[in-house]
Amino acid sequence: MSEEPLWRPSPGRADAAQISAFRRHCEPLAGRPLPDTRALHGWSIAEPAGFWAAVWDWCGVLGERGERVLRDGDRMPGARWFPDARLNFAENLLRRRDISPALVARDERGRRRVLSWSDLHAGVSRVAQALRAAGVAPGTRVGGYLPNGPEALIAMLATASLGAVWSSCSPDFGVQGVLDRFGQIEPHVLFAVTRHSYAGKSHDLRERVAEIAAALPSLERVVVAAGLDEAAPDLTGLHAACTWEAFLAPFRAAPIEFVRLPFDHPLYVLYSSGTTGPPKCIVHGAGGTLLQHLKEHRLHADVRAGDRFFYYTTTGWMMWNWLASGLASEATLVLFDGSPFAPGPTALFDLAEQEHVALFGISAKFLDAARKAGVRPLDSHRLESLRAIFSTGSPLAPEGFDWVYDAVARDVQLASISGGTDIVSCFVGGDPSGPVWRGECQTPGLGMAVDVFDEAGRPAGVGVAGELVCTQPFPSMPVGFWNDPDGARYRDAYFARFPGVWHHGDFAQWTPHGGMIILGRSDATLNPGGVRIGTAELYRQVETLDEVVEALVIGQPWDGDVRVVLFVRLREGLGLDDALRERIRQRIRSRTTPRHVPARIVQVSDIPRTRSGKIVELAVRDVVAGRPVKNREALANPEALEAFRALPELAE
Repeated sequence: MSEEPLWRPSPGRADAAQISAFRRHCEPLAGRPLPDTRALHGWSIAEPAGFWAAVWDWCGVLGERGERVLRDGDRMPGARWFPDARLNFAENLLRRRDISPALVARDERGRRRVLSWSDLHAGVSRVAQALRAAGVAPGTRVGGYLPNGPEALIAMLATASLGAVWSSCSPDFGVQGVLDRFGQIEPHVLFAVTRHSYAGKSHDLRERVAEIAAALPSLERVVVAAGLDEAAPDLTGLHAACTWEAFLAPFRAAPIEFVRLPFDHPLYVLYSSGTTGPPKCIVHGAGGTLLQHLKEHRLHADVRAGDRFFYYTTTGWMMWNWLASGLASEATLVLFDGSPFAPGPTALFDLAEQEHVALFGISAKFLDAARKAGVRPLDSHRLESLRAIFSTGSPLAPEGFDWVYDAVARDVQLASISGGTDIVSCFVGGDPSGPVWRGECQTPGLGMAVDVFDEAGRPAGVGVAGELVCTQPFPSMPVGFWNDPDGARYRDAYFARFPGVWHHGDFAQWTPHGGMIILGRSDATLNPGGVRIGTAELYRQVETLDEVVEALVIGQPWDGDVRVVLFVRLREGLGLDDALRERIRQRIRSRTTPRHVPARIVQVSDIPRTRSGKIVELAVRDVVAGRPVKNREALANPEALEAFRALPELAE
């Protein structure tokens, strides 16, 4: 454990952070001083109704709040937030209508579009009118098969302005992957592209879109956008299809008629990864999503009006929804579509420099890949505007923290954040007024009664690994699952393990600094000799070796116990010999415990991952055990699984 933090905000910067101003705002409500974020968090979970009412008021939410903040607050699930409120999500994101930039959209080929707040408002107005004319009303589902560009954001905001429900998949999803999702929610309108570029290759999606549309009998209209692609869309073979331009042609921009609806009215349907079966359709409410994102952006990330706010994501990952809400804080969103390494390993840092990005979000895997590629933006780029770097998707290893402060920027808040699609937000996140400690998430989320439980459901204490839980309701809990009328599947997913307590499925531990370390998914934890080991503990050791590009570890039943099996993808041209195996084992043994040392180390050519970049230990565990993988469509590279089938090293 580090004795000194890697970074502390200067006193002036810490005091100027919005979380510091919010603490001062809340002190009269609390009736006592709240000198730091830990004290503010303590008050937020001791008085949740007062805290969330303060977030609504301080962030200036547009809508009618009502008198009641929390009903049935002792029930989880079952608590109701702001039961008398009426609001519209899109209205809160479109509060500006001036000529300053709201969006900057880029792609890997360097093409660029800028939309002002006025342009964005006009685009949303026209799409909303077109959707209303097409029969879209509150509760109607609208789907997006779109890249991360202006059209996706405009279509989502137009859908939300009507009180309809938005759901999206990125164009890298195959036909079955889309149907596994949209087939459950039966969209009325589908926005799509028929061509998409990635890593320098252009992909014709016409047949894919035609097949998707033909398999969704609920569809009344398919709207095809060109996006940043210069060619006009080809509608050949598409039934009931029109171009984006034709869809909007009858309508002129006008003031948007925002439909204000109850706090829990459905806004989004998001999907679980689906690697162990059909993806769960997770319904999120407009009010909870808005309030949680305002809190996280303004208090945990210090997002300010006019900031250039970037997160590398696709429309199929919850971080797209999280980024979109940055408009509610009047930030300028920087959107990027394409490979993060096209045309080269510095592509995203080039973007950060050229677009004067203040808040830069990325996955932990990207940071590790950039480190191993020898990238040093500190030496090659001017990143004076950069104030914070966010990392999520998987735990960021301590070496990743070291690399950011050594090779990217010295005076920057590095926030390792963790939550999930299930809550469309974070359980643990950043604190712009507090220190950054090596390898740690800075703080539990305000208003989130986060804890770590042992196997018996008791608080595990500092430094003891256990199950990540939340012991009190919070506004961004799902409204429910789609087609789960009695809530049985919803309760089973989160509340079966510890009744009345949200069980998230992450393995974690508290640190002495009040931060948290995420150790991996608890259903993928290893259990040699009955001792639970988080997979992240091994990854952070193995992936420090220059020869190892990435790794995946599973527990394999063996001789009545479980043995640890490590798979490694090495740098191109390298082979796994006995010397490297011994170096890997020695690195793990010296930095963890002998129980962590793998019994088998096997070289593979690729590591299977979901479309949001998360490696899939459970799918590999099933393949090694000879069990079928239930939903290969959930994987970005399902062919990688074949390398794990019938490996001779695992039969001895």
